[in-house]
Amino acid sequence: MVKFKSQKLDHEKVIRDPVHNYIHIRDKVVYDVIKSKEFQRLRRIKQLGPASYVFPGATHTRFEHNLGVYELTRRICNIFNDRYATQHPNDGLWNPEETLLAQCAALLHDIGHGPYSHTFEHLFGTNHEKMGQAIITDKSTEVNKALRQVSPDFPDLVAQVIAKTYPNPQVVKLISSQADADRMDYLLRDAYFTGVTYGAFDLTRVLEVIRPFKDGISFTNKGIHAVEDYIISRYQMYQQVYFHRINRSMEVILHHLLERAQTLYQEDKRQLPVTPQLAAFLGGKWTLEDYLALDDGVMETNFSMWRNSNDQILSDLATRYLDRHPLESVKISEETKDLIPKLKKLIEAAGFNPKYYTATNSAFDEPYDAYKPSGKNAHSPIEIMQEDGSLIELSKVSPLVKSLNGTLQGDERFFFPKTMIQHSNEPQIFDPIYQEFQQYIKNNELHHLEK
Repeated sequence: MVKFKSQKLDHEKVIRDPVHNYIHIRDKVVYDVIKSKEFQRLRRIKQLGPASYVFPGATHTRFEHNLGVYELTRRICNIFNDRYATQHPNDGLWNPEETLLAQCAALLHDIGHGPYSHTFEHLFGTNHEKMGQAIITDKSTEVNKALRQVSPDFPDLVAQVIAKTYPNPQVVKLISSQADADRMDYLLRDAYFTGVTYGAFDLTRVLEVIRPFKDGISFTNKGIHAVEDYIISRYQMYQQVYFHRINRSMEVILHHLLERAQTLYQEDKRQLPVTPQLAAFLGGKWTLEDYLALDDGVMETNFSMWRNSNDQILSDLATRYLDRHPLESVKISEETKDLIPKLKKLIEAAGFNPKYYTATNSAFDEPYDAYKPSGKNAHSPIEIMQEDGSLIELSKVSPLVKSLNGTLQGDERFFFPKTMIQHSNEPQIFDPIYQEFQQYIKNNELHHLEK
């Protein structure tokens, strides 16, 4: 008896994609999930949030990323089914009966993302993975109805893969590890739409050398250089795109904007014009239905209304966000952190509320970690399979990856109004404050005054 089976479509559906050329759909369950209103909602949520303020082309959405991860997973499953299908129990090879589950989990791995996902999550206490599991398992959703075509428990099993509790680690690590279909797609896709070359790597070669083993996914020893290329691409994308200081500045403004709106709403909801979809979150009482009603368009409608608010801070922050007026920033270190209270006092003296016009923001990434005892990619080093079938962790055979293993790359920055360091030929009322502030800022870094 086949473990998971879907009715096939009368003919294969194909969707044009600039990264993978075509997305291929043969299973009715996959097609019905894509047609669901919960999945279509992802068209209205940008993949990189405010990054388009830095890279104008980065307006691609969660919709095409989820399709891309599905397509990569579909290709990998086909490779495993053709070359590495299990022959007998516990041989460490791929069970073809897991294919449909892996593909559906890949398609739905980011279904729980909301607008400006990480900023929104931090402020309102949501979690996109838990929201995704709720969308998949709630019997009122069209996604759940589509998945139940396979079996009554199929939605729960898809949710288990996303929660990383499904008992087959091969299925889990196809979409959640240090070298998974999710990362491979977003690196290639984000590089394409931002217009940078950093995220490009040899996907064709990576897929040629990928193979399963008992506890997950590995790569043959002939593919070390392709995997190195992937690791370096990821490292560079984080440093040059995801951690770009202007992108982080716009996220800071966005966070403060929503924070100010929440404060005003809770003080007196009558003083804040707000759409019903967002009101539930500002009031702290929301449902899954409320969550699914939110998208980028809803958020920007609220920002447009707030631009004309009587509250000066809300109005200014909304204008800064919509019209791209980022905060300035400087790098800080353990040695200069003690200066921040002093700088905040100067900023306040210049007329800015430091709660809404300053922030300390850290952006660090581990390009590769050979051993993660906890967290998203726990116990998921990249394994290289030798010709005799033995496994060696990547950093032990790659000096390049070894140099990055366990390192934190990035910086910590202090954000503040650009006015504090702008120079003007006209005398300004706050010139003495500006001049004192500027004494601490040198070459994009915060410094103590020389004695």
